[in-house]
Amino acid sequence: MIWCRVRLKDHLTTVRFLKNYLRFLAAVQLLPALESGEETLVGGQAVLEGVMMRSPHAWAIACRKPTGEVVTMSEPLDRPSEKHRWMAWPIVRGVMTLGYAMNLGYRALRFSANVAIEDAMENESEDCGPKAAPKIRSESGSTPSENAKSQSREKAATLSNWLAAVNLVISLAFFIFMYKYIPLLAATELKKIDPALGGRIVFNLIDGAIRLGLFLLFIWGVSLWKDIRRVYEYHGAEHKTVFAFENGDPLTIDAVQKYSTYHPRCGTSFLMTVMLISIGFYMLIPFTSFWARFASRIVLLPIIAGVSYEIIRYAAKHRGSLFALMTAPGLWLQRITTRPPSDPQAECAIVALDHAMSLEKERGGELVIA
Repeated sequence: MIWCRVRLKDHLTTVRFLKNYLRFLAAVQLLPALESGEETLVGGQAVLEGVMMRSPHAWAIACRKPTGEVVTMSEPLDRPSEKHRWMAWPIVRGVMTLGYAMNLGYRALRFSANVAIEDAMENESEDCGPKAAPKIRSESGSTPSENAKSQSREKAATLSNWLAAVNLVISLAFFIFMYKYIPLLAATELKKIDPALGGRIVFNLIDGAIRLGLFLLFIWGVSLWKDIRRVYEYHGAEHKTVFAFENGDPLTIDAVQKYSTYHPRCGTSFLMTVMLISIGFYMLIPFTSFWARFASRIVLLPIIAGVSYEIIRYAAKHRGSLFALMTAPGLWLQRITTRPPSDPQAECAIVALDHAMSLEKERGGELVIA
């Protein structure tokens, strides 16, 4: 009987670990759509059962466990553009900010995944194992096991330079394969079937339509997964909280919940803008061979990202401009990537922003709202 219980415990541990790992992988691929890409403003990102918020010089994470406990962590941030002036140049700042946000977002996801795995392990030990001995409180008021968990979580949110680089490479590889290689390959095969589709304008319109179709299919497909729908709810909580802060409202649940879940600076809007802008860029490329076109798409990716960043930045400041119309499809798409949050989910976003702003004030940071 004991042997069976041990085997069952090991099986449950493996299943829950794999489930959390798959949630983590899906969330990593959604990173550009879940995060805010603006460096100078308050922004954030949905994580697994929580929210990460950041100010110009600090960031904080708040994750809720099934028990209702909210686990938090906050750290100071250094803005790259303050250390290197060239990183603040137009176009360049978009590329640098995107890479910086991806790195920070991955760290936040690692922290939230670690909290989820720890909680699953605790539940299994309580259900399948003998009752634990009474906890011994340390001088700080925390048990040794709690201190160890805290250190483990902080370590999970700390990335070495090489691991951050590997994460960026993997994310870019997925993006290039899914949204550059496959659409180009499909458009090329269609051109073979009907040579009339080989014109520069028609070819790139078909290529762009396939790219948008794949993106929408991926965003919608993962939204069918219950766990990812909860991530989208936390995404909505992040947007509502940022809106409340930008409008000077008190960060209370009632004040936050009255705002929209659609925010113009969302990463979803950024990705949609990138894909729409890229169609026009590719029409200017005179190459006709497959690999020359594919190489040009990779080379132009940083420029397109930088230009898209500037458009998003300008549109956020000038809501009635023509550029704001270009970000409208991204706002429409947020009907999928954001969902109305519950009060506890909104509370997580508020707690995260409160912690980030407290650390921001301690460092003497001055927040600039565009």
